[in-house]
Amino acid sequence: MKMNPKMNKDIREDARVIIDGALSRVMPDAAVAAALAGRTFDRTSGKVSGKTPDKGKLLLVAAGKAAWQMAKAASDALGDRISGGVCVTKYDHVKGEIPNVTCFEAGHPVPDENSFRGTQAAIDLVSGLTEKDTVLFLLSGGGSALFEKPLIPGEELADITKQLLACGADITEMNTVRKRLSAVKGGRFAKLCEPAHVFSIVLSDILGDPLDMIASGPAYPDASTCADARRIIEKYGLRLSVDALALMEVETPKELTNVETVITGSVRNLCAAAEEICRDLGYETIYLTDRLACEAREAGAFLAAIARSHQNTGRSLAFIAGGETVVHLTGHGKGGRNQELALAAAEGIAGLPGTLIFSVGSDGTDGPTDAAGGICNGETKRILAEKGIDIYETLRDNNAYAALKEAGGLVVTGPTGTNVNDLAVLLIRDRIKWAELRPRRAGGPE
Repeated sequence: MKMNPKMNKDIREDARVIIDGALSRVMPDAAVAAALAGRTFDRTSGKVSGKTPDKGKLLLVAAGKAAWQMAKAASDALGDRISGGVCVTKYDHVKGEIPNVTCFEAGHPVPDENSFRGTQAAIDLVSGLTEKDTVLFLLSGGGSALFEKPLIPGEELADITKQLLACGADITEMNTVRKRLSAVKGGRFAKLCEPAHVFSIVLSDILGDPLDMIASGPAYPDASTCADARRIIEKYGLRLSVDALALMEVETPKELTNVETVITGSVRNLCAAAEEICRDLGYETIYLTDRLACEAREAGAFLAAIARSHQNTGRSLAFIAGGETVVHLTGHGKGGRNQELALAAAEGIAGLPGTLIFSVGSDGTDGPTDAAGGICNGETKRILAEKGIDIYETLRDNNAYAALKEAGGLVVTGPTGTNVNDLAVLLIRDRIKWAELRPRRAGGPE
């Protein structure tokens, strides 16, 4: 039986090829350029058309984890037509200066003073515009924390955000509550831009691409209601002050007449890229879902169960899943949902040769860590046990980062410049091919 010449001797190298290749294909640069291609901004009417711009201003506001990359792509495409701009992104995500654009780095997933400062600069930028002006609004995931002007004290907003993160609320539930605590979320930023036209380019990080929920929808009509927010508060027993509870009764904008929106990318593109690369490496691919949404450790256990069911098939298989899992915080570790998924899978695939599972965040950061995610194989549990580390106890303390570091199972990419949810892949090597390829040396996850 011949092996695919592109299949690496070390299955971990296959994983790295898949991760690097899939991420490179969902960078926002080309997507933003495509969204702007053939468009000029008619500054007389403030709308997008094929006419030559003559009057009015074209301003740029970018917010989210991919904000710098998107802003740079727009600047490269539009040049000095951009008369001013503000970019607000996560710490360590600014990669250089952009002409006429002031860049801010701020807190994520919990907003901080720099989030507020950068957002205020954007509000100041769009204040006093006319119908002849256009705001190019570039939005990506993470904007809920990074693009924020709170209607309550910042300390309370941070506390509520931490409660939502700890209780296991999904991103839609989190944003339904956070919209009502903000002067820019839930369509309110678009209202601040009136009467100027807003042309919004969105990189989606939420399953199904709900435009009112991506970064809490600063420039899109809000489909959620006050009743929805109240149900979420009751469901999770959230602690809110009297002032914050009063804001839950203030409805968000349900109609906007000054906005045009284009979606440029999503987790479906990430999964499709991974599938193509897996096939190129010689794996038969099974596309599981692009809407994975459950507890991270449950997703890891599920992938491990699939691995056990597909041993000894005589085929090399790749199972692909995209989405965004959640973590219930019960301990004091660094956590990270992708790392929890990988570590939970390690229990189920213990002892299986030629089997590997990885899970990574497309933005390059997983929770409050410097890792993008985690990777494990049939040897991970044994390696941890030899170091006195119990997987169950580690997961209970949400300390997957420390355990995977000990096992050589952290995936570190650095900030990628994109943000389209997470990618999890299960690889199973055909046993005959694995016997031909398996490295002779013992060590960490293969």
